Amino acid sequence: MLEQLKAQPADALLALIKLYAADERAEKIDLGVGVYRTADGATPVFAAIKAAEARLLADQNSKSYLGPEGDMGFVRAIMPWMLGDFDPAGRIDGLQSPGGTGAVRLAADLLLKAGVRRIWMGTPSWPNHVQILNAVGLACETFRHMDVATQRLDFNALEAALDKAEAGDAVLLHGCCHNPTGADYSETQWDEIAETVAAKRLFPLIDLAYHGLGHGFEADGYGLRAVLSRVPEALIAYSCDKNFGLYRERVGALYVMTESPAQQASVQSNLAALARANWSMPPDHGAASVRIVLEDEGLTKIWLDELASMRARMRGVRDALAAHQAIGSVNLAAVGQQNGLFSVLQLTSEQIAALRADYGVYMAGSGRINIAGFTDANIPHFIEGLRAVTA
Repeated sequence: MLEQLKAQPADALLALIKLYAADERAEKIDLGVGVYRTADGATPVFAAIKAAEARLLADQNSKSYLGPEGDMGFVRAIMPWMLGDFDPAGRIDGLQSPGGTGAVRLAADLLLKAGVRRIWMGTPSWPNHVQILNAVGLACETFRHMDVATQRLDFNALEAALDKAEAGDAVLLHGCCHNPTGADYSETQWDEIAETVAAKRLFPLIDLAYHGLGHGFEADGYGLRAVLSRVPEALIAYSCDKNFGLYRERVGALYVMTESPAQQASVQSNLAALARANWSMPPDHGAASVRIVLEDEGLTKIWLDELASMRARMRGVRDALAAHQAIGSVNLAAVGQQNGLFSVLQLTSEQIAALRADYGVYMAGSGRINIAGFTDANIPHFIEGLRAVTA
């Protein structure tokens, strides 16, 4: 039977990682891997997490299963940060998942089980979105999120797509720090989206994978709260991999808002059954560490300070790139207006290959760059290469 399987194409990003590792040039720049890095190129463990892990080591007395719902203390500790001043009045609850990826997968499974057959999403998007949605059998309709050439968010395309959507369709929205473009909706646009989604009776799935990395928790959560305040039902896929630096621990949660609190028991039973069939029980260590941080005022302050320094560093990099305005077809000024870890540059595959071969600049073939891969020291080298390949 296995002879019938065809080899799948290698993951382009994993191949890029190997190429970068093999490059012996001192001035090489890694803009490919999607993790936060300090100015020294490290992806450190947060000090607040280290302290929480020390408590786990000292106090945890069992590694027994928690159940398919995971650490509910963690799940509910995230909610005030996620919801801000929005009061769900008992209509929102969730369960732990293996990262935001697990939350998106569980959301797709639940949508299908609830009768949704079609979901709308903007492109470019995180590549795994389409793979997950297709894997569960949801038909995926796309619209242009941003025009990469002009670096302008295409709100008209979103409006046209939602106009074509039918009641009972779902729509996938990035809550903040859009991956991969960094182009986020304004508060006014979020209000319009929320009104349309409610009027058309669409089912929103909001992916909140970079909460706190744009302009802080309050500003980054505006779109989520705008939608939740206007619709009867919604799904929220939440990740702590980025805002707590817990990439390899796979820490996430899926939240469901129901029309009434009475519906929560039925929804939770379905979530638990779907989770049981997918991964049985979620990993505990990372979620327990987050819970400990959020339960302790001192550790929470340390965490918030660490997160603020991350935001400041990424904003500084964006400002430094934006100061160069435009180089050839590349609109760097727009990069300064975008948020989060990523932006997408208007470069051809030949130009991307030339940057890698001649200047040791490694980025995805789509032109996506990881802002955290830049430092004050390597930006001039990148700009030199950009001028050369776009001349």
